[in-house]
Amino acid sequence: MQLSNRLLAAAGMVTKGNIVADVGCDHAYTSIYLCEEGIAPRVIAMDVNKGPLAGAGRHVEQAGLTERIDLRLSDGLAKLLPGEADTALLCGMGGLLMIKILSDYPETTASLKELVLQPQSEVGQVRHFLHKQGYRIEKEHMLKEDGKFYVMMRAVPCREPQQYGRECEYEYGKLLLEEKNEVLAEYLDREERLRREVLDALSGQETENARARKETLKQEFGLIWEARELFRAQ
Repeated sequence: MQLSNRLLAAAGMVTKGNIVADVGCDHAYTSIYLCEEGIAPRVIAMDVNKGPLAGAGRHVEQAGLTERIDLRLSDGLAKLLPGEADTALLCGMGGLLMIKILSDYPETTASLKELVLQPQSEVGQVRHFLHKQGYRIEKEHMLKEDGKFYVMMRAVPCREPQQYGRECEYEYGKLLLEEKNEVLAEYLDREERLRREVLDALSGQETENARARKETLKQEFGLIWEARELFRAQ
C-alpha cells in the first residue's frame, strides 16, 4: 500500500498521538498509514458507502489493525460521538460538502481538537467558514500531483477570532502567500490563463449573461493580481 503525495501531506498534518476520525475513509489506506506510522493510536474510519467500507474492512484485516481501526458506516459525522476523536480528517471531497459535514453535528465538531482538511473545491469558502466558526488556520500546504492542484490545512479552535484582511488571502491562502509557495505561484498563473481564455471567448458578446460573466471575471482577475502582489511583497 502506498499513499498518494496529497494524502501523505494531509496525514502529515495530524498531531501525533491524536485519535483520528477519518471521514470519507474510502478504502482506509490513510487510516492504515496513520496507525502503521505511529501517528495515531486509534482511528475511527467512516464512509457513507457500503462498498468502499467493505474493502476498507479487508485492508484493515490484512494489515492486522482490527483492534486499532474502528470501521463505521456513517454519513459524515453521524456515527461519531462527541469526544470520541481528537482530529477530524476530511480529504477527497468538495469544500461545500466539507462545510456541510462539519455543520451538521455542531456538538461533535466542537469537541474536536483539530481539523485536517483537503478540500477539492471552494477552498476560499472553507477558509471563511473556519474563521466564522472560531478556528485559527495554523498550517497550509499546496502541491501538484498528476496535473491537479491540492490544498490542505490544519485548523484549531481559538479564543480570539481570526480574520484575514484581504479577500485574496481567503481565496488563495494567506499562509501560502507568506511562504511564497511555488505551487501557488504556478496555480495563480493557470487561473489567470484560464480566465483570459474565457474572456476571449466572450469577446463581442453583449448579452446580459455575457456582461455578468465579464464583470465576474474582472473581480476574479483583481483577486489574482492582488494575490500576486502580496506574493512578491512578502
